[in-house]
Amino acid sequence: MDSAEFAALESEIYRGLQAILRELDSLQPVINKGMLRWTLHKKVQSDPVRNLALIRVAVKELERAERVDLKNHIIPLLHTLIYAVIQAAYIPDDLYKRIYNACKRLLTLPQPFCTVGLSYTRLLKTERTTPGLLYQRMLVSEHNLRNEHYPLQEWVFVFADPVVFSESLGLVLRADIETAGQTETHLSLMQKVVQRSLQAALGEEHCHGPTLAQALQELEDVECYFGEVLAAVEQSAADCKNEDSQNQLIKKLQQLYTQVLLSTGKDPLSRGSLANVPLPCPDISFHMWWEEEELWRELTKFIRSSSFSDSFSLSPDDFDLPDLATDLDSEMPRHSIMSTDSGIERDMQPADSSDTEWGGGKSVRADAGQVRLSRRGGMKVKPSVTDSMALMQDALEDTVGSRRTLQRKAGQSNTLLQQQRHFTANIVVMGDDRVLGRLARAYYWLRKREARRLFLTKKVNIKMFYIPVTMQPSNPATDNVPNSNPCVLGSYLGMVDPWYECNISSLGLMIPKLAATCDLSRPHEPNPFLADVISYYVRMGQQPVYFTIYYVKIVFSNLTKEPVEEVFLSRLDIDFPEFKMHHRTVKEMSMRQKKAPVELCGALISLSYTKVSLSNREAEKGLSMRTTGVQISAIPTNRTEDLNCLTVELSETKTKCSSGSKIRTCSLKLKTPERTGFSVCLDKDLRRTYRDVQSVEIEPCKDPGYYIQKSVMSKFTSEEDVDTGLSKLMNRGLPLPINTFAGIIP
Repeated sequence: MDSAEFAALESEIYRGLQAILRELDSLQPVINKGMLRWTLHKKVQSDPVRNLALIRVAVKELERAERVDLKNHIIPLLHTLIYAVIQAAYIPDDLYKRIYNACKRLLTLPQPFCTVGLSYTRLLKTERTTPGLLYQRMLVSEHNLRNEHYPLQEWVFVFADPVVFSESLGLVLRADIETAGQTETHLSLMQKVVQRSLQAALGEEHCHGPTLAQALQELEDVECYFGEVLAAVEQSAADCKNEDSQNQLIKKLQQLYTQVLLSTGKDPLSRGSLANVPLPCPDISFHMWWEEEELWRELTKFIRSSSFSDSFSLSPDDFDLPDLATDLDSEMPRHSIMSTDSGIERDMQPADSSDTEWGGGKSVRADAGQVRLSRRGGMKVKPSVTDSMALMQDALEDTVGSRRTLQRKAGQSNTLLQQQRHFTANIVVMGDDRVLGRLARAYYWLRKREARRLFLTKKVNIKMFYIPVTMQPSNPATDNVPNSNPCVLGSYLGMVDPWYECNISSLGLMIPKLAATCDLSRPHEPNPFLADVISYYVRMGQQPVYFTIYYVKIVFSNLTKEPVEEVFLSRLDIDFPEFKMHHRTVKEMSMRQKKAPVELCGALISLSYTKVSLSNREAEKGLSMRTTGVQISAIPTNRTEDLNCLTVELSETKTKCSSGSKIRTCSLKLKTPERTGFSVCLDKDLRRTYRDVQSVEIEPCKDPGYYIQKSVMSKFTSEEDVDTGLSKLMNRGLPLPINTFAGIIP
């Protein structure tokens, strides 16, 4: 292609990139915002010349955004650039240097730009000395290709809330998502690795892409060449500090290129254009999330079915899935458990209970009449020191003596050396705030189970992603109203990360339209759009935003009933049904009736809480008042109130002493002397509603890793000095990290 044609191609790519940036800056709600980004990447991945043009245009725009301080464009341009670099057939060294310098300049910018820039600077430094390494590792790990040189493996689990997704829509999504990752065989994937690595290292001067692709199709022993290419590239990456490592890699790959062509009767001196080697979608499995235990089951199946599971010496007991406890006690899990039942079937408690509409919150299915009889184990083995350290590493903070503030944590900030885990589970949940509440509960339960018997923590790196989806029609005017917006947390992520809003939030608006246009009477042809967007999100969304999980202890009015321990993530609602109905009746009274004295104007409550402030000063407060309801929210609806704490709003009756102000706290206790009690709803999920409640206690969940260190220190220090040493560096709370593209952009 001559210079004039390439300039015209660059001009076309530039117009497409500018359209994406204009759409990003638009304040008008656009349902198909992410379509332009997907269309651009689809065009360039089918043509190596277009991909190279996109890289040149994107790096120019990134340099311009740095000069004129267009910070809103930096993250989208950076992700677009790196995604094109990963899939490029060949990049000249001078262009590599320009991209590397552009990313390195981001280190002088504030968070989160310096964090994302540092991550990509490290990748580019390795890719420049070892061309093709990123593509090779990504493809090998995402498709679990058996080899001896790169043991890391990944899998994408998509969990959809069956309350939001109908059965018919679930079948359509399963076909679209799972089919995309099954289009390639292991043989064709090995051919892609060999083709991509040889082209990236040799370039147009020493390689002819179409001839090589045809030779690999005719080659009988592709696996042998795949192993040799993999070994050469990984060895070069390990010796990256050696100046001769890149030359040795090129020499070795040139020999393999010649052998492949000679073994198939092709001309080894052929050179010219390069072939397109697009990066396929990773292995993805779709699940309708009926039971919380399914998360644990799928993770264990992932390890058990892995080609590397033999090296871990897994015992059958590691995969034993007995009935698990539903208690969520905030204290350190016990290492010995005493059985309290008699072992006789007639002495067992009935399965159904009138206190909650969803007993324990574990399953969505109504399995009435099916009761599994099993006895829990009587004794649990205490974790070893090695196992305890593996669990404690996740709770470590990278800043010595860091103070707890109300600023929400975001980004990959833990720089401490941790044990390498060979498995990565990318968990993508789809639904509204209710599915995130279930995810928080499952994650907390998983951490407590690991504290009792370590299995997954040493092996699996868990990353969590969220696609907000609701079947309710979108109304931007009411998105900031917590009661009317079913996806408050998704709206928050879109508010702090515009690239997330453009690609992921818009995807959640497209899925309901997919349900409306799907015709189940005809065979469904899989659409690659959804799988491509999920793949892009999982690969490029590596900056987590941390949300505090709150522990709730619920005490019922009937003292014969055991208290319940629960957790919530976004919202807790307290209602007094009797007084709320009476308050509604008062509104409908005539003016003459309203002048008459009203005996009841709300339920009497006693609220004690710890008031928090930006100065990090805490003060114990308390009040008594009458109210018809209490709303406790953990997710802010605007930037001015973006604090990592609880906001308590009381539905006060209009009296002279009504303050109407919000209470900000991290822990509280609320109780009522009323006989009828009140109802508690967690995360707006009617399935997790508890009735006839007398009091609730709320505080941040404690990380089991912190309690392990605390129990160790208590043996050697006094009670006053327990929070010393390693405990000072540990995060006491257990946050739920949701990955985004940028974290939080101020």
